Amino acid sequence: MIVVKWFFLILSVLSTVTAWAENLPSLISGSHSAGQLQNGKQALKNMVTAMQTLNYQGTVAFLRDGKLEPMRYSHAVNNGQEQEHLLSLNSPLREVVRETGKVSCLYKATHQLVVDQRPFERSFLVNMPADLAQLDAAYDIEMQGEESVALLPANVVAIKPKDGLRYGRKIWLSQQWALPLKVEVYGLSGEIVEERLFTELQVKDNLPFIAMPPATNTPPAATNATAPQQAAFTFSSLPKGFTEVFFSRQPIHVAEQPVDHVLLSDGLASVSIYMEPRNNTPPPVNNSTEGVQTIDAINFFSHAQGNYQITVMGEVPPETIRLIADNVRLR
Repeated sequence: MIVVKWFFLILSVLSTVTAWAENLPSLISGSHSAGQLQNGKQALKNMVTAMQTLNYQGTVAFLRDGKLEPMRYSHAVNNGQEQEHLLSLNSPLREVVRETGKVSCLYKATHQLVVDQRPFERSFLVNMPADLAQLDAAYDIEMQGEESVALLPANVVAIKPKDGLRYGRKIWLSQQWALPLKVEVYGLSGEIVEERLFTELQVKDNLPFIAMPPATNTPPAATNATAPQQAAFTFSSLPKGFTEVFFSRQPIHVAEQPVDHVLLSDGLASVSIYMEPRNNTPPPVNNSTEGVQTIDAINFFSHAQGNYQITVMGEVPPETIRLIADNVRLR
């Protein structure tokens, strides 16, 4: 169960949004200096618009917990519809497609197709809220000069947390296209927790959509978090900036009984909370303050409440995971 949740959360940690910025045509037609950008937030607006509207492809290196995974990446747009495609270059070979709120992963060796509804996710590269003002409560955004990535000039944008409950980020934006060439996520001590880096990037006039095989079973419809009272649990309080953005109740993988899933987000960082019947299975982690565990860049904590197992996981500091877990209340 933890492995399946972790897999889709990683996809989630791999993650675009908003309308054309006034100077985006000049960004696409040619390079510009950092002085032409109004500020870091304007640069991010240019980025998310470019990510939505351009056709581009390249090789991306994903680095997590010292593990490097190169993948072929493409983003195609057709009549306003977007599709992202990832193809692993090393074993285990798999192909991942995201479109219209759905993520499909095909394992090449077994031909197993796993489908997950993810309407809250916008990109495998960088996930941003539709309204960048949502970041104001928890982050400061600023320009930090110019560097080159994959021989392409880039402007560097730093996203700095205002507290110790979330990680900081830096994004290197292509001066020519405003696309993210490199993304780094930093731990509380400044160490790199995760990195995504284009080793080469091409922008095309158009790219084809990738056809995935039909799923053997249609994934259950997810329930949006606009009605959070539908979840069997609630929160006595949440860290500043975090709100409920998604709710679903459905079996996960081979589970026979439905699992409640609530996703929290501060606009950049996300945390998933799962509640499932215990079925007399003892909790894998006790209630000690040292109970938070780590898989790659994901921290998680699991404990029992009554007849249920509560699991909290996300790419945030252990203190944040434990704080949210301590404030989960059964309805």
